[in-house]
Amino acid sequence: MDEEYDVVVLGTGLTECILSGLLSVEGKKVLHMDRNDYYGGDSASLNLTQLYRKFRPDQSPPAELGRDRDYAVDLIPKFIIASGELTRILVHTDVTRYLEFKQIAGSFVYRDGKISKVPSTEMEAVKSPLMGLFEKRRAKKFFEFLQGWKDEDATTHQGIDLDKDSMKTVYEKFGLEPGTQDFIGHAMALYLDDDYITKPARPTYDRIVLYTSSMARYGKSPYIYPLYGLGELPQSFARLSAIYGGTYMLDKPVDEIVMGADGKVAGVRSGSETVKAKQVIGDPSYFGAGKTDVATTRTVETGKVIRAICFLKHPIPGTEDADSCQIIIPQNQVARRNDIYVAMVSSTHNVCAKDVYVAIVSTIVETDRPEQEIKPGLDLLGPIHDKFVTITPLYKPTTSGKEDNVFVTQSYDATSHFETVVEDVQDVWKRVVGADLVLKKRDVEVEA
Repeated sequence: MDEEYDVVVLGTGLTECILSGLLSVEGKKVLHMDRNDYYGGDSASLNLTQLYRKFRPDQSPPAELGRDRDYAVDLIPKFIIASGELTRILVHTDVTRYLEFKQIAGSFVYRDGKISKVPSTEMEAVKSPLMGLFEKRRAKKFFEFLQGWKDEDATTHQGIDLDKDSMKTVYEKFGLEPGTQDFIGHAMALYLDDDYITKPARPTYDRIVLYTSSMARYGKSPYIYPLYGLGELPQSFARLSAIYGGTYMLDKPVDEIVMGADGKVAGVRSGSETVKAKQVIGDPSYFGAGKTDVATTRTVETGKVIRAICFLKHPIPGTEDADSCQIIIPQNQVARRNDIYVAMVSSTHNVCAKDVYVAIVSTIVETDRPEQEIKPGLDLLGPIHDKFVTITPLYKPTTSGKEDNVFVTQSYDATSHFETVVEDVQDVWKRVVGADLVLKKRDVEVEA
């Protein structure tokens, strides 16, 4: 195992697999290792046996849940925005040939104790209970302003400078009520909290345009989701890497990151074997995440996320019997700082048995009673057949990696989509390669 690699990647989470796939396409010699015996790391999808082994090692899955192989339960719930950055990477790398997607049936928002559909058509907007008649007119003007905006044409700006004026200023210009601001900022721009309101409006404008263009692409909702669960995504990028010469080793413990006399990484040791590496990339769990000895760690904890994976025997009440949906509970509605998300998928996505629905409720932990914090989300689900709760620390790297060629990725945050994952991929790529990630069309069409 004395081979030398350009890059050794530790962990098969989606971030790491995208990076190994893209680096392999670039011609780098890549070795990918994971201590688990399955792909996906923290972003894996587990069958029933794996799920119970992880959460309740002393209990077997109950027979009434059906066959083990019918399940692919995501540990981290996220949907793909139809016109987002991850979609671009999937299309450009041709990874889409390994995947089949299905649309998420509806996006809902919680307001005044009940859930309402986020309008996906003009007709739905007119009928929506989210706004009164006059407010609908004001909101219509606001959306027309966003759709009509052209950077180079000052007549479309209505006196607004997106790069200087705050979102608060924009909302006030159109006289939008706090409830409408909540709906726009959290259910469309998909912010986790209200910090964005005092910042320049440009990123919010970009997010709303992304949401509306994704909505227009398929109708119903702006989200798509891979059949057989999110664990298919890292596996597909792993296949891309393998086609271009990448090597994969699962069930391989990582015992040491070996440093050279020059202070730069020299390799990775597993048991008695060591491979040489010019660069190492990995998820925080391989770099002392959770350890208190600062000398050994390259990460810092930035917070915690609570996620409750719930099995239901019925669709979520109030969602028009949707086979899949997202519900956003804006923080203002439940006196919190962070939103609560509910993501639900079902057997139509090949992730569970027929007549079973998988709903995952998640939020950023704010108190010492995390389960109490997700109660507003759990209360929307109706009777819960079974529930698995995790509280996961969030880590981000403390070093850029440029000094010693060890590059650490970030934990998966509480957002309901993959845009922040792609931002991390772009950030790590720039640190590893020294240039921005540019998606090039590949010359060769390789048949898998």
